[in-house]
Amino acid sequence: MANNAENRNPPGTLSEPRRRFPWITVIVVLAVVIGVVVLVVARRSKASAKSGPGGKAAGVPVSVVLGTVSQEDVPIYLDGLGTVQAFNMVTVRSRVDGQLQKLAFKEGQDVHAGDLLAQIDPDPFRTQVAQMEAKKAQDEAQLAFAEVELKRNADLLATKIVSQEVYDTQKAQVNQIAAAVKADQAAVENAQVQLNYTTITAPIEGRTGIRPVDAGNIIRAGDSNAIVVLTQLRPISVVFTLPEQTLNQIQPHQAEAEMAVLALDRDNRTVLDEGKLAVIDNQIDTSTGTIRLKATFPNSGLKLWPGQFLNARLLLSVRKGGLVVPASVIQRGPDGTYAFVVNEDMTVKMAQVKVAQIDQGRALIDSGLTAGQRVVVDGQYKLQPGSIIREAQATGTKQPGTNAAPGKAGSKGKKPPAGGSPG
Repeated sequence: MANNAENRNPPGTLSEPRRRFPWITVIVVLAVVIGVVVLVVARRSKASAKSGPGGKAAGVPVSVVLGTVSQEDVPIYLDGLGTVQAFNMVTVRSRVDGQLQKLAFKEGQDVHAGDLLAQIDPDPFRTQVAQMEAKKAQDEAQLAFAEVELKRNADLLATKIVSQEVYDTQKAQVNQIAAAVKADQAAVENAQVQLNYTTITAPIEGRTGIRPVDAGNIIRAGDSNAIVVLTQLRPISVVFTLPEQTLNQIQPHQAEAEMAVLALDRDNRTVLDEGKLAVIDNQIDTSTGTIRLKATFPNSGLKLWPGQFLNARLLLSVRKGGLVVPASVIQRGPDGTYAFVVNEDMTVKMAQVKVAQIDQGRALIDSGLTAGQRVVVDGQYKLQPGSIIREAQATGTKQPGTNAAPGKAGSKGKKPPAGGSPG
């Protein structure tokens, strides 16, 4: 009985097996939970790998927008920023002093060369002309009398009545008066020129600006203010700049023929006018590394205005039968530019491409694609090589070179205006 009492556990304590049992249970439960979680994650990863983006094993086609590589004549342009300048500009000022009697033009009026612009009071200048003419007449009368005296002295010298000295003196006097008559004639002509300056006419054909002076004011030849400024708007000039590296590209083409230049609005889409390259500046701007060029435009619609900023596009050449795709076809990766090409079984592959230029939402391809190939225009982010695809339903107006609406492929493929960029 004593031994049994000793082997009994003290009140409030548990036996060894009963203490271990809860911990073993917790460990087993945790192991089961972890195993279940690992199994679920593994199955989901496997399912995800099988049905990844565009995966063939999944058998679910990816909806994309498709386009076709087209073959066209593509113009190659050099783009620069330009400023419109008047073909000719004349600041009309008075060349004599006097009162401005009248202005014969309206502000903003088109005038022709020789048209009357202003009239300065001519009366003081007419008086000067009359004075010079009177002085000339007086000297001409003296010359006539001196010539008569010279003739008489010549006769008397022949009969030895007068000496040679008297004759020579009279001859010198005749020459002196004759020179005075010539000076009088010059003075008359000068006074007539000053009188003519009182009538101010247009030296060129152009458009008048805002007048800074009104009729009735006294104006002087040295005044800084002009009577009016004339600008020739038809034709008109555009001065634009290009990087100096383009000079070697331009010169060979300039020798062949006149190079066309497009004047575009600031949106770089609206063609304002088309002209010809007139001159390349004779030096490069070392501060900016650019070369200035000047083009002449007919400006028949007066869409170009002096001081206007615009985009100038110099037509360098035209590539015959160039390969063209929408710009959204071109993707960029670690190995350069590429495009997704559609195989016959409606799977895709990546094709490395070389792009000559991207202009107005159109990409000109140097290599990597062939005419007639189908390419992915939109939806590339869901693709990988070997992905199965299906063509998206096209709605609305089609984008050039694509089979889908602009709403799905974007507006990059929008056609440029007539006479503009690659069409």
